[in-house]
Amino acid sequence: MIKNKIVSLSKLAEICRNLKPKKKIVHCHGVFDLIHIGHINHFIAAKSYGDILIVTITPDKFVNKGNNRPAFNQQLRCEALAALEVIDYVSINEWPDAVNTIKKLKPNFYCKGSDYENPNQDLTGKIIAEKKALYSVGGILKITQDQMFSSSTLINRYINVQQEEQREFIKKILQVSNFEKIKKNVEKFCSLKVLVIGEVIIDKYIFCEVLGKSGKESVLNFRKIKTEKYLGGSLAIARHLSSFCKDIKLLSFIGQKKEELKFIKSKIEKNIKLELIQKKNSQTIVKTRFIDNIDNRKLIGVYTVDDQSISLKEEKIFEQKILKNLKSCDLAIISDYGHGIFTEKITKLLSKQNIFKSLNAQLNSTNLGLHTIRKYKKIDNLIINASELRHEMRDREGNLDIIGQKLKKYMFAKNLAITRGRAGALLINKNKRIVNCPAFNMSALDKIGAGDAMFAILSLCIFSKLDDRQSLLLASIAAAQSVSIMGNSYPIKKNLLLKNLFHLLK
Repeated sequence: MIKNKIVSLSKLAEICRNLKPKKKIVHCHGVFDLIHIGHINHFIAAKSYGDILIVTITPDKFVNKGNNRPAFNQQLRCEALAALEVIDYVSINEWPDAVNTIKKLKPNFYCKGSDYENPNQDLTGKIIAEKKALYSVGGILKITQDQMFSSSTLINRYINVQQEEQREFIKKILQVSNFEKIKKNVEKFCSLKVLVIGEVIIDKYIFCEVLGKSGKESVLNFRKIKTEKYLGGSLAIARHLSSFCKDIKLLSFIGQKKEELKFIKSKIEKNIKLELIQKKNSQTIVKTRFIDNIDNRKLIGVYTVDDQSISLKEEKIFEQKILKNLKSCDLAIISDYGHGIFTEKITKLLSKQNIFKSLNAQLNSTNLGLHTIRKYKKIDNLIINASELRHEMRDREGNLDIIGQKLKKYMFAKNLAITRGRAGALLINKNKRIVNCPAFNMSALDKIGAGDAMFAILSLCIFSKLDDRQSLLLASIAAAQSVSIMGNSYPIKKNLLLKNLFHLLK
């Protein structure tokens, strides 16, 4: 009986079409990770509006409620719901929200709990779009007035979806703050004027099927499936900031023939102002990666990149634009990928400027052994990967805290954040206090861009003088969101970050 209730979305749409002439269809949608009395009362109230109650659930891949969520996979959640007598049919949604689902099912009524009564308090921002979709098919929204419970609170309290160090870290945050206070601080980011300086990079992903070795030569052959392009480098950083800050400027270089400019403009958010200088005798940087279409593993990388330093004329133009743009911004976020635009003169110029500066200078296969972060001085917020720190300081086995303190002192940096992958991150603040933050996503679809996401959000937090733990948590959530998607296909979204934070702090 339970299995008969669980149907595909297309099958459910057919059932609704057949039943609707004679029956009133009521639709409920949500994650429903842990069924509790609040859910049951909600379903009973919803069923009272009609004859047939259908429930759709958010697929596992679209659940944004923190590490190791959902606690129960989509199949188990379906079975739990189907076991309730009040529910007639259950289906797994195909999208992150219910907008397209409502249009497909065309219910007479769509029911949400009392926590959605005020649309302005909906962190996802989806209830307004869902209402619009509902009205377009002639449906009516109903808010059930049942007692509110929280799956997240119950899961956080009674189910070990978080590791001990994660629980302890969150506990320390809750001792001095809460979600509403942190949310209020994040909302204040909106007024910041940010200047992003760094290389423009286009990330090109070619998804392939591995065919195997050639019959005549020792060559591994692939079949091309699809190609996707994403905005990377400083473009990705600017995009991560776009839902947090209204005013963002990006200063960078592009190829002499403005390759990829049309693509960049088609993808960049409207609140990001581009100021791109043409680099003579150079192409726009494109980093192509060949990806196994089955498991999304990277097979090989082919880069189109000119690492030659910019000319003296270009350097002069760059210098003038830096000074001009710094006058109208609150903070500068500098991301040096080591591809020739940050000359000695430019780095000295930036180091001398009396403005909040956040810096990340990355090592990669094209600049290994030639690139150093120590050419910068007087940095307010410095972020570096643990392996890059060891390489920078030529110390393979030393304590990271001690190595970090040495680099921080050498560069006259006020704050230093060290990212450590699955081990999380640590922050050495201006008072030499060390705060360790665990990782909040232990599995990754694609690690490309995680550092950029963390760098962008941490820069805003440190500038705004948020508590160190809160800053690391927000930045870690941003990084966790980033690794859950391929490349830089989407920027970090403020509402999703806050939603994730809300469920972690419950």
